[in-house]
Amino acid sequence: MSPRHNLVFGRSLKAGGNCARRADGERRFLAHQRIAHLATADRHAIPHVVPVCFAIADDALYITIDEKPKRRAVTALKRLRNIAENPAVAVIVDRYEEDWARLGWVMLRGRAEVLREGQEHRDAQALLRSRYPQLGAMQIATYPVIAVRIERATSWGNLTLGAAR
Repeated sequence: MSPRHNLVFGRSLKAGGNCARRADGERRFLAHQRIAHLATADRHAIPHVVPVCFAIADDALYITIDEKPKRRAVTALKRLRNIAENPAVAVIVDRYEEDWARLGWVMLRGRAEVLREGQEHRDAQALLRSRYPQLGAMQIATYPVIAVRIERATSWGNLTLGAAR
Protein backbone atom coordinates (compact mmCIF):
# COMPACT_ATOMS: atom_id res chain seq x y z
CA MET A 1 0.00 0.00 0.00
CA SER A 2 1.14 3.50 -0.71
CA PRO A 3 1.66 6.12 1.97
CA ARG A 4 -0.67 9.05 2.37
CA HIS A 5 -0.12 11.87 -0.07
CA ASN A 6 -1.30 15.45 0.31
CA LEU A 7 -2.05 17.13 -2.97
CA VAL A 8 -4.07 19.86 -4.48
CA PHE A 9 -4.60 18.14 -7.82
CA GLY A 10 -1.29 18.58 -9.58
CA ARG A 11 0.31 20.75 -6.89
CA SER A 12 1.95 19.30 -3.82
CA LEU A 13 1.59 20.90 -0.43
CA LYS A 14 5.26 19.97 0.03
CA ALA A 15 7.78 19.84 -2.77
CA GLY A 16 8.02 16.41 -4.35
CA GLY A 17 8.70 14.72 -7.68
CA ASN A 18 5.67 12.46 -8.11
CA CYS A 19 2.95 15.04 -7.50
CA ALA A 20 1.40 15.11 -10.96
CA ARG A 21 1.43 11.31 -11.22
CA ARG A 22 -0.24 10.95 -7.81
CA ALA A 23 -2.84 13.56 -8.73
CA ASP A 24 -3.57 11.71 -11.99
CA GLY A 25 -3.97 8.46 -10.04
CA GLU A 26 -6.36 10.15 -7.62
CA ARG A 27 -8.39 11.60 -10.50
CA ARG A 28 -8.62 8.19 -12.21
CA PHE A 29 -9.68 6.55 -8.94
CA LEU A 30 -12.35 9.22 -8.36
CA ALA A 31 -13.64 8.94 -11.93
CA HIS A 32 -14.31 5.22 -11.48
CA GLN A 33 -16.01 5.36 -8.08
CA ARG A 34 -19.77 5.88 -7.92
CA ILE A 35 -20.37 7.04 -4.36
CA ALA A 36 -18.75 9.47 -1.95
CA HIS A 37 -19.47 10.59 1.59
CA LEU A 38 -19.88 14.31 2.26
CA ALA A 39 -18.92 15.48 5.74
CA THR A 40 -20.22 18.83 6.93
CA ALA A 41 -20.35 20.39 10.38
CA ASP A 42 -22.54 23.07 11.86
CA ARG A 43 -21.28 26.19 13.63
CA HIS A 44 -20.75 24.13 16.80
CA ALA A 45 -18.61 21.61 14.86
CA ILE A 46 -21.22 18.85 15.19
CA PRO A 47 -20.51 16.56 12.23
CA HIS A 48 -23.00 15.25 9.68
CA VAL A 49 -22.06 12.68 7.00
CA VAL A 50 -24.22 11.58 4.06
CA PRO A 51 -23.58 9.39 1.00
CA VAL A 52 -23.71 11.36 -2.26
CA CYS A 53 -23.36 11.04 -6.02
CA PHE A 54 -20.66 13.34 -7.36
CA ALA A 55 -18.81 14.62 -10.39
CA ILE A 56 -15.53 16.51 -10.66
CA ALA A 57 -14.55 19.24 -13.10
CA ASP A 58 -11.20 20.99 -12.74
CA ASP A 59 -10.74 21.72 -9.02
CA ALA A 60 -14.42 21.50 -8.04
CA LEU A 61 -16.53 18.57 -6.92
CA TYR A 62 -20.28 18.84 -7.54
CA ILE A 63 -23.20 17.23 -5.73
CA THR A 64 -26.79 17.89 -6.71
CA ILE A 65 -29.81 17.58 -4.52
CA ASP A 66 -32.15 15.20 -6.31
CA GLU A 67 -35.73 13.91 -6.11
CA LYS A 68 -35.04 10.85 -3.97
CA PRO A 69 -37.30 10.96 -0.90
CA LYS A 70 -35.99 13.17 1.89
CA ARG A 71 -37.09 13.42 5.49
CA ARG A 72 -37.30 17.21 5.17
CA ALA A 73 -37.91 19.84 2.55
CA VAL A 74 -34.89 20.46 0.33
CA THR A 75 -34.33 23.87 1.87
CA ALA A 76 -34.16 22.28 5.35
CA LEU A 77 -31.56 19.61 4.55
CA LYS A 78 -28.90 19.45 7.24
CA ARG A 79 -26.02 19.43 4.73
CA LEU A 80 -27.23 22.71 3.19
CA ARG A 81 -27.81 24.34 6.57
CA ASN A 82 -24.35 23.24 7.71
CA ILE A 83 -22.66 24.67 4.61
CA ALA A 84 -24.44 27.99 5.19
CA GLU A 85 -23.07 28.04 8.75
CA ASN A 86 -19.66 26.47 8.10
CA PRO A 87 -18.47 26.03 4.50
CA ALA A 88 -15.47 23.83 5.42
CA VAL A 89 -16.24 20.30 4.19
CA ALA A 90 -14.59 16.98 3.47
CA VAL A 91 -15.52 14.36 0.90
CA ILE A 92 -14.18 10.82 1.08
CA VAL A 93 -14.32 8.33 -1.75
CA ASP A 94 -13.18 4.86 -0.80
CA ARG A 95 -12.94 1.31 -2.01
CA TYR A 96 -13.33 -1.56 0.42
CA GLU A 97 -12.29 -5.10 -0.43
CA GLU A 98 -11.97 -8.18 1.74
CA ASP A 99 -8.41 -8.38 0.41
CA TRP A 100 -6.97 -5.47 2.32
CA ALA A 101 -4.15 -5.08 -0.21
CA ARG A 102 -6.86 -3.53 -2.42
CA LEU A 103 -8.09 -0.90 0.03
CA GLY A 104 -7.83 2.72 -1.04
CA TRP A 105 -9.33 6.14 -0.48
CA VAL A 106 -9.11 9.74 -1.54
CA MET A 107 -10.23 12.53 0.77
CA LEU A 108 -10.92 15.98 -0.62
CA ARG A 109 -11.12 19.02 1.62
CA GLY A 110 -12.28 22.46 0.70
CA ARG A 111 -14.92 25.11 1.00
CA ALA A 112 -18.44 24.47 -0.24
CA GLU A 113 -20.97 26.83 -1.65
CA VAL A 114 -24.56 26.20 -2.64
CA LEU A 115 -25.40 27.07 -6.23
CA ARG A 116 -29.08 27.74 -6.88
CA GLU A 117 -28.92 29.06 -10.46
CA GLY A 118 -26.58 30.27 -13.17
CA GLN A 119 -24.25 28.72 -15.72
CA GLU A 120 -22.09 26.79 -13.25
CA HIS A 121 -25.26 25.34 -11.70
CA ARG A 122 -26.53 24.21 -15.12
CA ASP A 123 -23.14 22.85 -16.19
CA ALA A 124 -22.75 20.92 -12.92
CA GLN A 125 -26.17 19.34 -13.29
CA ALA A 126 -25.41 18.38 -16.92
CA LEU A 127 -22.14 16.79 -15.78
CA LEU A 128 -23.93 14.88 -13.02
CA ARG A 129 -26.66 13.72 -15.43
CA SER A 130 -23.99 12.39 -17.79
CA ARG A 131 -22.43 10.41 -14.95
CA TYR A 132 -25.68 9.16 -13.37
CA PRO A 133 -28.40 8.25 -15.90
CA GLN A 134 -30.93 8.00 -13.05
CA LEU A 135 -30.87 11.80 -12.81
CA GLY A 136 -32.17 12.03 -16.38
CA ALA A 137 -35.66 11.11 -15.23
CA MET A 138 -35.62 13.67 -12.42
CA GLN A 139 -36.59 17.33 -12.60
CA ILE A 140 -33.50 18.64 -10.80
CA ALA A 141 -33.10 22.02 -12.54
CA THR A 142 -34.59 23.90 -9.59
CA TYR A 143 -32.65 21.96 -6.96
CA PRO A 144 -29.43 23.28 -5.42
CA VAL A 145 -25.97 22.05 -6.34
CA ILE A 146 -23.18 21.88 -3.78
CA ALA A 147 -19.87 23.03 -5.26
CA VAL A 148 -16.84 21.99 -3.24
CA ARG A 149 -13.79 24.10 -4.13
CA ILE A 150 -11.06 21.51 -3.64
CA GLU A 151 -8.18 22.90 -1.61
CA ARG A 152 -6.48 19.68 -0.63
CA ALA A 153 -6.50 16.03 -1.63
CA THR A 154 -5.17 13.27 0.58
CA SER A 155 -4.98 9.65 -0.55
CA TRP A 156 -3.96 6.32 0.87
CA GLY A 157 -3.76 2.74 -0.23
CA ASN A 158 -4.16 1.06 -3.55
CA LEU A 159 -5.74 3.44 -6.04
CA THR A 160 -5.04 1.36 -9.13
CA LEU A 161 -8.12 0.63 -11.21
CA GLY A 162 -7.35 -3.08 -11.57
CA ALA A 163 -7.42 -3.51 -7.78
CA ALA A 164 -11.22 -3.81 -7.55
CA ARG A 165 -12.84 -7.09 -8.43
